[in-house]
Amino acid sequence: MRYFCLSILLLFTLSVAAQNSARVKQLERQRKEALAEIEETNKLLKETTRTAKNSLSRLNLLSNQLLNRKKVLSILTQEMDALDKQIETTRSEIKTLENELNTKRENYKKSIQTIHKRRTSQDKLLFILSAENFAQSMRRMRYLREYGNWQKKQAVEIIEKQKEIELKQKELQKTRSEKQTLAQVREQEKNKLQQEESSQKVEVQQLNKKQKELQAELRKKRQQAAALNKQIEKLIAEEIARAEEAARKAERERQAAAAKGDKKDPAKDAEKRVAETKGGYAMTQAEQKLSSDFASNRGRLPAPVNRKYTIVAFFGEQQHQELKNVRTNNNGIDLQVTPGTDAQAVFNGEVTRVFVVPGYNNSVIVRHGNYLTVYSNLSQVYVKQGDKVSTRQALGKIFTDTEDSNSTILHFQLWKERTKLNPAPWISR
Repeated sequence: MRYFCLSILLLFTLSVAAQNSARVKQLERQRKEALAEIEETNKLLKETTRTAKNSLSRLNLLSNQLLNRKKVLSILTQEMDALDKQIETTRSEIKTLENELNTKRENYKKSIQTIHKRRTSQDKLLFILSAENFAQSMRRMRYLREYGNWQKKQAVEIIEKQKEIELKQKELQKTRSEKQTLAQVREQEKNKLQQEESSQKVEVQQLNKKQKELQAELRKKRQQAAALNKQIEKLIAEEIARAEEAARKAERERQAAAAKGDKKDPAKDAEKRVAETKGGYAMTQAEQKLSSDFASNRGRLPAPVNRKYTIVAFFGEQQHQELKNVRTNNNGIDLQVTPGTDAQAVFNGEVTRVFVVPGYNNSVIVRHGNYLTVYSNLSQVYVKQGDKVSTRQALGKIFTDTEDSNSTILHFQLWKERTKLNPAPWISR
């Protein structure tokens, strides 16, 4: 019974150890991802010069860097806590194994003492011959044989259990060493965080001294954003109007055919256009399916760029966390990348417009049923109106401002009908 309880305890302890180990690996993976984002942000900061034009982008890069650094510190603390649990679990395993070993040794000792009392083969022979009948003699012979095999097995198990304890002790030492290493890494990350916070304070002080210049640049950006928004709304309205006209034309043709008694044409029926909402974009059956597929991939869409990125401007109206007098409003999100990066389609669709707006260079609109994605600030465009594009297909090269800030930023928007949506929750990280 005691051995059974020890076995159950060991199995439970091993299960806990496996969970702890998986948790440590998961945290380590998260830490590496956060460090990779910090490294990417460092690259972008080195490439981006300090100018009024991109000062907020630089400050947002620094803020993202600080957030990721704090995330790394938090993960390191969680890793150390998980290792503490792992150490405690391993100690418990060792204790359970030692109790098992002691039990086996005690049983083995008693068996040796029993054998000692019957040292000679004559004793064993007398034990067999003193049986009351032949059947009992056979049972005694089998008992002696099984007893001998059990002793051998016990000796082997004792050796194996000793080896198991030695391995667990080495594992314990390794875990302690890992914890010590993590403690050193955490201290280094704390120092880096302090340095980055100091850098951010310097940039904030410099920007506060250039409030007029910064506000002028923000006014200019707002005007450019308004012009882009006006152009997108105009193009969307035109597409909706064309789709409505196509739907009315198809309906007139259907009614005329019905009046003549013509049979229903499946091909014509497939092209029938229906709007999801009143005044919305009238879709064909194929477009309705595309729209449904797009919506079902919310949170799983690839990024609109083919390299690593950092979001430097978020959707909606934002009060800048460091600059009290600065409020920004964004109709999409801005993704900063390294020079030479391409914009890519986030889903299958059709290019409905390629146009130019000052401050945003070339823009491409891709329709996915009644959803639209907008890719702005392209220096080159690889597609044209009417092209069918697939997920992750390159649409154009993102503009790099080599004359001023040396930054490379894609402005990305997401619309459903005439409504702007926040693209961030739709994209997988």
